[in-house]
Amino acid sequence: MQQLASEFPLDIGRRGYAVGSAVLEAVLPPHEGPTASVPVTMTDEGLAERDGMEAKAIVLEQLARAFEVIGQHNPARIATLGGECSVSVAAFSVLADRYGDDLAIVWIDSHPDVGTGDSGSPGYHAMAVSTLTGYGDPDVQAVLPATVSADRVALVGLHSWTDDDYPHLAEWGLHSFIPEELRGCNEIVLGLGAEPNGLTSAEVRRIVGDIEQAVDVVGFTIAEFFPRRVMHLRQIVRDSRSSTTPPLMRMML
Repeated sequence: MQQLASEFPLDIGRRGYAVGSAVLEAVLPPHEGPTASVPVTMTDEGLAERDGMEAKAIVLEQLARAFEVIGQHNPARIATLGGECSVSVAAFSVLADRYGDDLAIVWIDSHPDVGTGDSGSPGYHAMAVSTLTGYGDPDVQAVLPATVSADRVALVGLHSWTDDDYPHLAEWGLHSFIPEELRGCNEIVLGLGAEPNGLTSAEVRRIVGDIEQAVDVVGFTIAEFFPRRVMHLRQIVRDSRSSTTPPLMRMML
């Protein structure tokens, strides 16, 4: 987080995903069915690394909360907005339990997210695909209602990975498609990190549209949205409240 959003103080930057979720909710189109939010811990407690996973205690706690919220509605379809890549784990696991081998996953991402506790990076966000395919942390796997066979997962737009994780693709039987196979190049940065030569938003929309024409889409996630301009505004407002400001600014606050 600090490395990818160095323009913000840590206490501001680490809350970027929560702000992004609020922005996505504000632009959400009209839809049928309920909208539910999963409470997210915003304190500094439980962030210690354990078993090669950062904030493992919080990960398990938030997974339990997500399953509780989903269970209250028993949905046949789930759209998940906001957070980082691991927000898909709870939703897709529930859908895998419901649909079994009829479910396949198209993972549109620059990164494969196939890390494990033995990987160089301890971030759970980089372990989402590992977890969904049954190769994640044992304690996390134990709380999932179901997983998806690796040969039913396609990584789309993959072009950035770490050397210690990339071999997992072949070992586990994951399918992958690089941007060149899908006519890609970056045109806008909406996520926390920026990987050049990726898919454009138009190409992603086309891919999603093609998938929707071919199959019944029951799960959809927009993750890793980090609204930098909104975060800058948030920082300005916070700083203004704690400093000497012109009368007009005081009235606005």
